[in-house]
Amino acid sequence: MVEDNLKRIYGELPPGVKLVAVSKFHPSSVILSAYQAGQRCFGENRPQEFAAKARELPGDIEWHFIGHLQTNKLKLVLPYASMVESVDSLHLLDSIENWGKANGRIISVLLELHLGAEETKGGFTEDEITGILESVSGTDAVNPYPHVRFCGLMGMATNTDDNSRVEADFIRIREFKERLDSSFPDLKDFRELSIGMSNDWKIAVHQGATIVRIGTAIFGPR
Repeated sequence: MVEDNLKRIYGELPPGVKLVAVSKFHPSSVILSAYQAGQRCFGENRPQEFAAKARELPGDIEWHFIGHLQTNKLKLVLPYASMVESVDSLHLLDSIENWGKANGRIISVLLELHLGAEETKGGFTEDEITGILESVSGTDAVNPYPHVRFCGLMGMATNTDDNSRVEADFIRIREFKERLDSSFPDLKDFRELSIGMSNDWKIAVHQGATIVRIGTAIFGPR
């Protein structure tokens, strides 16, 4: 089933769009089935589960952390994460910088944009993200985050069956990303737009997603 689902999704996914197989709550044996089918990038959102799977499964897996990350859990995530997609506060960003400095690592991150439609979701405002990028942009800037690589934006659409609302959310994120690209052309790593999940990834791809996070459509319901 997993192999067939991956084959179907890759058959519809445009070249250049990375598929993060969201494997949270699924056992390592199921992840290994996807790995044996050729999938190499997986996403987890619980630090303890993330660390356990990263230690147990093949070392060439590209792990993305996609959930809310508490600063006291960094030691479980950052040694294994190829990317933290869900940086949602200055406190977390500062803590990642401090961990990177202490461990001689540069951590790749996406900044999570809060759309405001659902107060329970975390993330930065547009002004906050702009301010962060202003602080690291330009040759004269004293970079406060030398151990962080800013790779783009992550966002989630409103949880609704109304596809027009979902598309409007993705349009807003894409247009904001385009404004950032225009304002900060020197930030060459800031290329990624991680939007779209199992129910809306096709809409996300239409709106310029470079990363989609798909779980249920690959592994089935948890």
